[in-house]
Amino acid sequence: MIAAQLVPTPVGPLALLSREGVLVAAGFTPEPKDMFVRLTPALQSEGLAIVDDLGAMTEATRAYFDGDLDALDAIPVSQPGTPTRKRLHATLREVKAGTTVSYAQLAERAGMPRTAARAAGSACAQNLIAPFVPCHRVLPTTGGYGGYYYGVPVKEWLLAHENGGIVNAL
Repeated sequence: MIAAQLVPTPVGPLALLSREGVLVAAGFTPEPKDMFVRLTPALQSEGLAIVDDLGAMTEATRAYFDGDLDALDAIPVSQPGTPTRKRLHATLREVKAGTTVSYAQLAERAGMPRTAARAAGSACAQNLIAPFVPCHRVLPTTGGYGGYYYGVPVKEWLLAHENGGIVNAL
């Protein structure tokens, strides 16, 4: 069974979906089913149950939004993907709060400089576990914020939060 919880945050509800103590999806949506339908058919076949508390995942989420910017790092995550995508997601988790990288830098850090920005951008677009896999920390080399699945204002807020900026709701 996939266990889900909604955690209130300054940028809206964050749906957390867990399987056997491992986070399999997280996203800024008021409806956990929005994340559940993005899971693999095998995980969806396990069903979805809304719970009151996911323990360490809930605590880490609250701690992160209260200012402990490294709190999400200790939570185990798992999401589907090719070996390349998994390596890019793992490398994303190494990008520290308060810093950003370009898509090309992310690919290079993952040991795939020839893969370049395209694969890194695809990995960010397919990321099911925001902000635990912090694709919001990747910016285009051309400037600006680029895109974000949950909207650029959420990305801007997360980056400002991690840089000691705003802490109020959008």
